[in-house]
Amino acid sequence: MRKLSASNLVAFINQLDRNQVYNYVNPKTKGVIKIEGIDLPEGPIRIKRWNPSKGETEADKKIENISSELIWRIANAFNPNQPINVDRVLGGSYNTRSVFEALLAHTPEFYFCYPGRIENKGNHSTIKHGHKHIMWRPEAPHKLGVLEKAETEIVISEIPALDAFYDSLVLPDNFEQKELDIDIQRRHAQIQIALYFIGRQLNFRTWIAQNDKGILYQNKRIGEYEGVISSLKDEKLMTAYDDAVQAALLIDCIWFKNGKLMPAVMEVEHSTGVTSGLSRMKNFKDKFPPFPTRYVIVAPDEDRDKVIKEATKPQFKDLDTRYFTYSAVEELYALCQRRKLKGVTEEFLDCFMEPVLN
Repeated sequence: MRKLSASNLVAFINQLDRNQVYNYVNPKTKGVIKIEGIDLPEGPIRIKRWNPSKGETEADKKIENISSELIWRIANAFNPNQPINVDRVLGGSYNTRSVFEALLAHTPEFYFCYPGRIENKGNHSTIKHGHKHIMWRPEAPHKLGVLEKAETEIVISEIPALDAFYDSLVLPDNFEQKELDIDIQRRHAQIQIALYFIGRQLNFRTWIAQNDKGILYQNKRIGEYEGVISSLKDEKLMTAYDDAVQAALLIDCIWFKNGKLMPAVMEVEHSTGVTSGLSRMKNFKDKFPPFPTRYVIVAPDEDRDKVIKEATKPQFKDLDTRYFTYSAVEELYALCQRRKLKGVTEEFLDCFMEPVLN
């Protein structure tokens, strides 16, 4: 199935006339949008928006950015001829989401639509008029620069968005890395915490990097949580391989199961490049006997091209790297928060991790 990337969406919007103003998809949203500039290939997209009916002018407004992160999250949500609700995909985040939706809908391959909505009352279900969605229809392009509605018989169930919630998080004094600002460090730690809780829900024991065990979450060090491995030498698979234990000490997260399986070895990357994580996993793989597992780079959605470029280099090809996007981590984490998953198969995990090598 064909998939979209951020560069695809940016290229589509780059076709739009910079001298034209564009309306929102929802006619009740008053105001117009103008493109001020686009950074190729993946954004950001710079825009101005104002409401003439309130006496506002273009000169009154500052330039705003549609971030690459927003663009990547929307790109990953699209499948051909399947409507998406932009607000739900983004969880209500990003104050430029309706602007991006509008610009995208003015490009030839995207339509707005109103799929039916299932409403349950007691033992009865009825189909109501649905909310606004955007649909990608690559086989039926419309005229550039106009909004087109697609008629659809698709009916959806409006399940509340799966937002991931993190409680109080405190970084240990020795956690600071000079090359990372505090927000990046916090995001890295949030993803590690999410991976731990996913593993816990799936009955995995989890190794957290030795230097990260002091992270405080809900007033408790992450290294003290049930199922977090205190010493790799105590893990049955590792007891006979001291060199592999040493190589694994600083790997961000490793899942173990039943003393016999190792479902995933994971490096969380955030604005520091991918090579260091790949090198760490490669060093571990070289010191451990051949064993079936997944070597996974966990990284922001907008880093896809960087992950693929690095992971396909000759020295890393034998890792057969998987790419686990932040949004996919949080989708699975949110699912684990709301449902007690049981009987999960290896194939289920593969649904959330993209193979880098084809």
